Amino acid sequence: MTDVLYKSKNFFLKLKKSHIPWVILFADDPYKELSDLPTELKLEMMELIDVIEKEMIAFYKPTKINIASFGNYLPRVHIHIMARFEKDGYFPEPMWAPQQHDIELDLPPIKEFIKILVSKLKEREF
Repeated sequence: MTDVLYKSKNFFLKLKKSHIPWVILFADDPYKELSDLPTELKLEMMELIDVIEKEMIAFYKPTKINIASFGNYLPRVHIHIMARFEKDGYFPEPMWAPQQHDIELDLPPIKEFIKILVSKLKEREF
């Protein structure tokens, strides 16, 4: 995983190295479960996810967006947001499943997407 792409008052965003667009949103404080988050942080988190999802859809036009919360290895609130494509190699299975077929993607550079995404997040002043 790379360095922090974006930081708000209560959350930060990192890029997951992958052949698909995949970012992970982390709570700053080490809450273990989503139900541990105060209501205002849950709302902020959902607003951040909403912006990220909409920007992924606009930029990549994926088959589907996957949003997941798995915290078995890292017991801290963090949300995976992934743009999925029929030719991403794992589709329709989750990215954690065995690869289903060859990867046949030709996507715009992730750096371009991140630049647009960070700009949109900063506009919202989270």
